[in-house]
Amino acid sequence: MLLHLNFSNVFAFSHIGPESLLYSYKRSFHGFAVELTEQEAQKMARMDGVVSVFPNKRNQVHTTRSWDFVGFPKQVHRTTAESNIIIGILDSGIWPESDSFNDKGFGPPPSRWKGTCKALTNFTCNNKIIGAQYYRSDGNFGKKDIKSPRDSDGHGTHVSSTAAGNFVSMASLQGLGLGTARGGLPSARIAVYKIFWSNVYYDADMLAAFDDAIADGVDIVSVSGGAFVPLNYFNDSIAIGAFHAMRNGILTSTAAGNYGPGLGTVTNFAPWLLSVAASTIDRKFFTEVQLGNKKSYEGISINTFDLKNEMYPIIYGRYAPNTAAGATASHASRCLTNSLDPNLVKGKIVLCDVRNDGVEQFIAGAVGTVMQNSTGPTTISSAYPLPASQLSLENGGDIHSYINSTRNPTATILKSIARKDTFAPYIAGFSSRGPNPVGHNILKPDLAAPGVEILAAWSPISPISGVEVDKRSFSYNIISGTSMACPHATGVAAYVKSLHPKWSPAAITSALMTTAVPMSAKKNPDAEFAYGAGNINPLKASNPGLIYDIDALDYIKFLCAQGYHTTLLRHITGDKSICPEGSAGTAFDLNYPSIALSTPLSKAISHVFNRTVTNVGSPTSTYKAIVTTPPGLSIKVNPSVLSFTSLGQKLSFQLTIKGKIDKQIVSASLIWDDGTYQVRSPIALYGEF
Repeated sequence: MLLHLNFSNVFAFSHIGPESLLYSYKRSFHGFAVELTEQEAQKMARMDGVVSVFPNKRNQVHTTRSWDFVGFPKQVHRTTAESNIIIGILDSGIWPESDSFNDKGFGPPPSRWKGTCKALTNFTCNNKIIGAQYYRSDGNFGKKDIKSPRDSDGHGTHVSSTAAGNFVSMASLQGLGLGTARGGLPSARIAVYKIFWSNVYYDADMLAAFDDAIADGVDIVSVSGGAFVPLNYFNDSIAIGAFHAMRNGILTSTAAGNYGPGLGTVTNFAPWLLSVAASTIDRKFFTEVQLGNKKSYEGISINTFDLKNEMYPIIYGRYAPNTAAGATASHASRCLTNSLDPNLVKGKIVLCDVRNDGVEQFIAGAVGTVMQNSTGPTTISSAYPLPASQLSLENGGDIHSYINSTRNPTATILKSIARKDTFAPYIAGFSSRGPNPVGHNILKPDLAAPGVEILAAWSPISPISGVEVDKRSFSYNIISGTSMACPHATGVAAYVKSLHPKWSPAAITSALMTTAVPMSAKKNPDAEFAYGAGNINPLKASNPGLIYDIDALDYIKFLCAQGYHTTLLRHITGDKSICPEGSAGTAFDLNYPSIALSTPLSKAISHVFNRTVTNVGSPTSTYKAIVTTPPGLSIKVNPSVLSFTSLGQKLSFQLTIKGKIDKQIVSASLIWDDGTYQVRSPIALYGEF
C-alpha cells in the first residue's frame, strides 16, 4: 500500500516495522510504501494526516526525421544555458555506452546537482549522464533484469536519446531512417531513474523516483508510462509526483497513453502535468511482397532482413495445422502458439489471417510471414523476428487466392523502404483520446508530438522486435507509441526552459500549447480529443508572446472546485490552504491555455470563462481577439483588445459562450494577435459522456 501524508503526521506511523517498509518518501514530499493487510489499510485511510491510501498497482509503459518535420533544425538558436538543464528520465534505464550519451565536450555537472550514480554492475555515469538510480519495490527481478540503471529493454534508452541525445551522424536501423540522430536538447544533462521492468512499473517505485528527482535538482521530468485505467488525482502516482514537482518549479511531461482510438482513454490528465498524444511524421516505412505470378503488394513493417529477391514457397497457415499438438486449421490460420506444423512450413513463407508477433512462424521454421490485418487499417509499422509484412485484408485475400490457384505458389519479401507520407501529420490510432475522464472541463491531451516510427538509440542486448527469439543486436531502433511522443515534448520544454529559466511549469506548458500548429479535424474526427491544441512547434514555443500562467494556489482552488475539502487540501499542501465558499464554479476558471465545456446536447449554453494572460513578447503591444465560431454558437471576448505597456504585465478577459451543440464535439478557437504573435487557445464543447 502507498500512503501520501502531511509532514506533521509522519511520526503517527512509527509503529510500522522496518521489515514491512518498502520506501519512505521524505526528500521532496512525505509518505511511504508499506506492506499492509486490507484492514490495516482501511484503518490508516481514516487517520488524520493521511491524504490517500492506495494499492501499489502494476502499471504500463505507455529520431532523424522527426525534429526536422516539426520545424526544429540542427542550427536552431541555442544558448550556453542548455548544458545547465537537467532532464530526469523515469523509464527503463539507459545504455550509457551509446554514442547518443557520449560526454565529449561536456563540462562538470551544474553545481546545484545533488543526485548520485548508483550501480551494482558495470555502469558508469559521465558528464552527460550525471545521475542514475534504480527502483524495484517488490524485489522480484526477472532472469534478464539487470540490477542497475543499465537498460536491458531499450525503451528508456530510446526515450532519453529522443529528449536529449547528442548529434550522431549516419544513425540508422540497418540503413532504415539513415540520418543524424539527435534529441530536442542535445546539450542537456540526463538523470536516469529506472523504474520500468519488462514494460511495467509499480506506484511505489514511481513515487520514490519522483521524490529523488525533485530533491536531486532536475529541471524537467519525463514519464513515458501511465495507469491502465483513469484514476483519481491522488490515487495516481504520476499525478501525485507531478503535483509535488510542480510545487518545486518542475514540469512533468507525460505520455497520453496507448489505448486509442476509443474516447475517454487518456490516462495522464492532471492539469499540472503535460499530456502528449502521438502524431505521425512525413516518413513512413513500407514492405513489399512479390508473388510468383509477378504481382506485388505493399504492406507495412520494419523489415531489416534481405531475402535478396529469392523466391520461396508460400503456404496458408490453415493448410499447415500442428495436429500433433492438437491445433486445428482455425488455430493455424491465425498462426497461434504451437499451431503450425514445422514439417509443413519450414523454409516457406506463411500467410496468417491476423497480425501477431511472428514468434510462432519463426519457431516453426518459416523463412518469412505475411499477415492480414483483420482489424482494419493501422498506422504502426513494427519489427518482427523474421522477414514480414502486414497487408490489408483485401491484399491478403488476393494472396490467398494466388496460393489456391497454383500447385507451386512462391513469394518473397523485400527489405523495407521509406517514402514520404504526404497525409502527415495525423494522430495515430493507438494514441489515447480525451475527454478528460476526471476533470471534464480541462482539455486533455494537451498537444501532439511525433510518436510514430521514431528512430532513436537502443539497448543492443534488447531485441528490436521485442521478442526473445530475435537475436539481432542494434544500437538504434524504430518504434512507435505515445512513449515516443512524450520525450519530443520533453525536449522542447527543456529548450524553452533553457531560454526562460524562471518560467513556471504552467508557463512552459502554455508556450507549447498556444504555439502548436492546428491540426485537421477532417484527418482526425476526434478533433481536440485526439490532438489537444495541435502539433508541437518548437521554434514558436520559445517565444509565444503571451502566456497563461498558473501557480500552486490556483491548482488548490481548482481542487476545491473538484470536491476536495479543506482538511484534505491542507494535508496535500502542508500549509493552511482553505476552500473558499462557493468555489464550485471555479473549476472552469483555472487559467488553462485551452477551454473545454461538457454540456448536454441541444441544451442551451450560457457560460463565462475567466482568463489572464501575461505579456512575454513585445513591451508595448496591442492584441486583438480573433474568434472562430461554429454554427449554432456565439462566442464573445470582453475586452476584445488587450493593450500592454510592459513585459510581465497581466491583463484579464472573459470569454462567453452561448448557444447549443448538436453533435458530440464542436471545435472553436480564440487567437490573440498583435501582428507579430498569434496566441491560440483551442475551444472544445462536447456532449456529456
